[in-house]
Amino acid sequence: MNNLEKTIVTFESIKHIDEFGAEYWEARELQLALGYKEWRKFEGIIKKAKVACEVSNNVVDYHFVGSDKTIDMPKGAIKKVDDYKLSRYACYLIAQNGDSRKESIALAQTYFAVQTRKQEISELEYNELTEDEKRLYKRNLTKKGNYSLNIAAKNAGVKNFDKFHNYGYKGLYNGETADDIAKRKGLRYREDILDNMGSEELAANLFRITQTEQKLKRDGIKTENDANKTHYEVGSKIRETIKELGGTMPEDLPTPKKSLKELEKEKNNNMIKN
Repeated sequence: MNNLEKTIVTFESIKHIDEFGAEYWEARELQLALGYKEWRKFEGIIKKAKVACEVSNNVVDYHFVGSDKTIDMPKGAIKKVDDYKLSRYACYLIAQNGDSRKESIALAQTYFAVQTRKQEISELEYNELTEDEKRLYKRNLTKKGNYSLNIAAKNAGVKNFDKFHNYGYKGLYNGETADDIAKRKGLRYREDILDNMGSEELAANLFRITQTEQKLKRDGIKTENDANKTHYEVGSKIRETIKELGGTMPEDLPTPKKSLKELEKEKNNNMIKN
């Protein structure tokens, strides 16, 4: 295994997925992966990356989420230290502002630049993608969308997020819950239904996600019941629009033969082999 292959394995192994399905990296773990022994020096790079994020007109707090963690100390004591949950884009900016003389930094720049670029394509480039590539692109957008939607839902008073999301699915899928959709698709227990949708079905769900978020904010929704009702209404309205346009109902769209997790696993294996 060459150094680039090791880099891919390393950064994928320390990637985390939060409760909303969004990927992130912990700064303390990234610090070690990039070969920085002192947090003080690494935090200086994070500050530079934050500035670069702001200059690029991106929301800093979205990509650099402050957190803390506990570490073990001598004699059984524990200590709370500062940390960050970093988006892929934040990791890219950190690598760009690191010491490029370090081989680990140079390799990280390549890795995160390629991976970040895959999520930022033009409409022309999108039309040239294969169906599986379109699925991956749309799935990344739904992950980001659900993250923002969950924040808006929380601000609207939602506590039971599974129930909240099921209201949206029921509106869009003529009464089907997430479990109903999974059973119809023949998925295993807790297998992600969005990972098993084609690009057209993902697009319908992305529209549901973004429009619900905006309506929660626009209407100033403040109770869980109203938030659930709003999600259902948005899903139903999108379903009506699909019908009026003569489109295929979401539940009638074909389920891809391979999930996106299977495709990503194959892609990573091919990267390592090559």
